[in-house]
Amino acid sequence: METADIITPLVDDPYTFGRIAAANAISDVYAMGGRPVTAMNLVFFPVCSMPGEVLREVLAGGQSILREAGVCLVGGHTVEDEELKYGLSVTGLVNPDRIIRNSTARPGDVLLLTKPLGCGIISTAIKGEMASTESVQDAVQWMTTLNRDAAKMMIEHQASAATDVTGFGLIGHACEMARGAAVTIRLELASIPLLSGVSGLVKDGMVPAGCYRNRDHYLPFLHISEDMDEERMLPLFDPQTSGGLLIALAPDDAGRFISEAEDKGIFTRKIGSVMPSGQFLIEIA
Repeated sequence: METADIITPLVDDPYTFGRIAAANAISDVYAMGGRPVTAMNLVFFPVCSMPGEVLREVLAGGQSILREAGVCLVGGHTVEDEELKYGLSVTGLVNPDRIIRNSTARPGDVLLLTKPLGCGIISTAIKGEMASTESVQDAVQWMTTLNRDAAKMMIEHQASAATDVTGFGLIGHACEMARGAAVTIRLELASIPLLSGVSGLVKDGMVPAGCYRNRDHYLPFLHISEDMDEERMLPLFDPQTSGGLLIALAPDDAGRFISEAEDKGIFTRKIGSVMPSGQFLIEIA
């Protein structure tokens, strides 16, 4: 399998940005049950306005994640640009009979999420100098955490479907999962985890434009009760970078997954279930 992903800086520190971008690029391979093996750097760099040390730090950060993932860097390409961008093209291996798709969820499945939401909101707050140190540290920790261990577990526990939560937000990727499998997904709002400080930042207006674009696009596919708190809903549309996995498993398999994850210190939350197809793709309770 082949994938590529490039992003602009989400944090001020170039080394940390490189780590986030690399973890984000690798995630698509894990989401399909694959093992990343090689990667190539893809860099867009403003040579005239930014010192070369910044580029060295970005690449060093990316390389640190590749080492952690057991991925061999085999080359890359650099383009002079007005804005810094960094990512990777990644090659992975997967058994054709064990590919986990985002279109094969089954009615009765339980939905698990392996990272909290809100990194887009926190990134917006960083740019606006409104993010607390705790929120930034929390977001960086999750964005630089590989989905490797959760992906390995979902294979072992026979996940019926999975996707990583990225630019379309939780709602967008859940809609894709529901549409592909011709099912309805029910999400439990109170069970969906958020990063530290996200709720307060939403109240302060630190919401990225992409969050509102996702909301406007996907609202017609949702059934939401009239008394639902809009501010609590917004993080579900937040575009994520290096987000977690949204995994559908049979109830017994989900129970074993949660128990094993707890033993291994792997974050996971049950956030909903899969139902037979209804009037809407997503129901939020």
